[in-house]
Amino acid sequence: MDAADALTRATGVWLDRVREVKPDQWASPTPCQKWDVRALVNHVVAEQRWIPPLVAGSTIAEVGDRFDGDVLGADPLAVAEEAAAESVHAAPDPVAEGRIVHLSFGDVPAAEYAWGIAADLLIHGWDLAAATGSDRGLDPALTDAVAQWFAAMEDAYRAGEQIAPRPGIPAADPQSRLLVSFGRDPGWVPAGEG
Repeated sequence: MDAADALTRATGVWLDRVREVKPDQWASPTPCQKWDVRALVNHVVAEQRWIPPLVAGSTIAEVGDRFDGDVLGADPLAVAEEAAAESVHAAPDPVAEGRIVHLSFGDVPAAEYAWGIAADLLIHGWDLAAATGSDRGLDPALTDAVAQWFAAMEDAYRAGEQIAPRPGIPAADPQSRLLVSFGRDPGWVPAGEG
């Protein structure tokens, strides 16, 4: 599986979970303590909105603040689907061509950028499933591919405070090991439900 394939598959996982959010769940807590369901979806959709201009060569400064604040509006699902389609469409050629993407911490190959977004979509898809009571199961092939990529990245992500510390819990299966590496408790349930 290459980076563009991983991004496409992770986008599918993510959208499946967004489609399962019920109207009364947008304010529900998530495993990401600073975000409720709407804030989590807003974060991911904004991240997806960045993909087309960045893989086309724009810098962070050129994109500016256009994706700050609430990007979901009155129809979060429609906006999420549109952002997902645009991001998946924008990525394959830049990944295949080895284009450079200008990120806040430096320049990286488009493939590296796509792997990072795929990982974020996969993990946040699990977060959303945990928050809404949806199926928490992740695509095993995608989970393995992201785990292989992330093994070399985990320390840098943690040093950059992009992920929480590893919880001190056992993780017997590949999905649980990946979640723990991203600072998640695979058994997380909303407060009062455990």
